Amino acid sequence: MPRPSVLTLDLEGTLISNSMSQIPRPGLFAFLEECRALFSRILIFTAVREDRFRQIAHLLVEERVAPPWFATVEFVSWEGKTKDLRFVQDALVHETLLVDDFEAYVHPGQESQWVKVDGFDFPYSDKDEGLARVLSDLKLRLCVA
Repeated sequence: MPRPSVLTLDLEGTLISNSMSQIPRPGLFAFLEECRALFSRILIFTAVREDRFRQIAHLLVEERVAPPWFATVEFVSWEGKTKDLRFVQDALVHETLLVDDFEAYVHPGQESQWVKVDGFDFPYSDKDEGLARVLSDLKLRLCVA
């Protein structure tokens, strides 16, 4: 089976607190840059509307907590109750991973493509290591040291 080359990332509770407070998760910039080096494509797969995501992404870039390319990262348009990886255009499900904190969003039959991250919740600790743990998990899946 080919190694995953497409990474989809949830926004709320994964990369930031939520779309209202928009607190960036510790290590966000480095996490995104490392993911960019590991995967040929990165997309945002979130319940937040794209226009709202773009506002948040531009703010994160402006505040220098996300790299400049994040403002124009690909966005998955989808509908339904689950994040079906078949919504990712020009990608095969078995070549795509989903990083998400909410198991209910994982589409039935695609559990093996899910990379669980602990939710970034109140009190939003600056010592949170959720993204570092996910990065380690991703490297293990890709067989990268």
